[in-house]
Amino acid sequence: MIKDITIGQYFPGKSLVHRLDPRIKILLTVLYIVMLFSASGFLGLGLGMIYLIIAFLISKIPIKMMLKSIKPIIPIIIFTGILNLFFVEGGTVLFSWWKLQITSEGLRTMVFMAVRIIFLICGTSLLTYTTSPITLTDAIERILSPLKAIKFPAHEIAMMMTIALRFIPTLVEETDKIMSAQKARGADLETGSVLQRAKALIPILIPLFVSAFRRAEDLALAMECRCYHGGDGRTRMRQLKAGVIDWVAVAVTVIFMAGIFVLNGLLPI
Repeated sequence: MIKDITIGQYFPGKSLVHRLDPRIKILLTVLYIVMLFSASGFLGLGLGMIYLIIAFLISKIPIKMMLKSIKPIIPIIIFTGILNLFFVEGGTVLFSWWKLQITSEGLRTMVFMAVRIIFLICGTSLLTYTTSPITLTDAIERILSPLKAIKFPAHEIAMMMTIALRFIPTLVEETDKIMSAQKARGADLETGSVLQRAKALIPILIPLFVSAFRRAEDLALAMECRCYHGGDGRTRMRQLKAGVIDWVAVAVTVIFMAGIFVLNGLLPI
């Protein structure tokens, strides 16, 4: 399960999605999230699924990576599904026991929310799959740059967000190494009650935190040695500039979003 966490990883490539302006990719991600939460039925989610599949095919990211991004959130999907299944009322009662009952509306909501969460994770993961951490930092800083007029630390916030995102795969890899080392020493991490499994994680969390603080200290020292003093006066080797392809991607996304609004009945067909 640990090795299946792909959040924050970057896969180099030369696809059309890789070459898009990172600011436009952030905008497309936001529009896609709005698209999913605007859908009120399975037809709308189906349109969002078509958009997601097209994006993955153009980006040439293997579909198995999309499936890997889903596996770590399976407990969240199950927990959300159970809540919707037993606490959403309406429709025909399918099962009743004590104070719990399952209705047709609860079953529909459970499936609908599970599909929405899956599409949400897959769509947002595509941003980090196709955008390098440095480029993502520049894009976030450029988006937040108007706030510098009110003394908002745009560069520092962008740097911290990107470093945090970049270190997720590193911490995942470190966790896997620590777990393998503990198992080699005879630690049992997979059997026993929930309380016993929680106690077994203590020998993993302590060295993980120590390693994380050590990496943070090494990174801070490296930045100081390179005379890093924030974003004031810094220049960029690559200037961000949106082209025709970027605006075509935005137009296509808006068309898909309009299609969802039409399916919802918000706009006249």
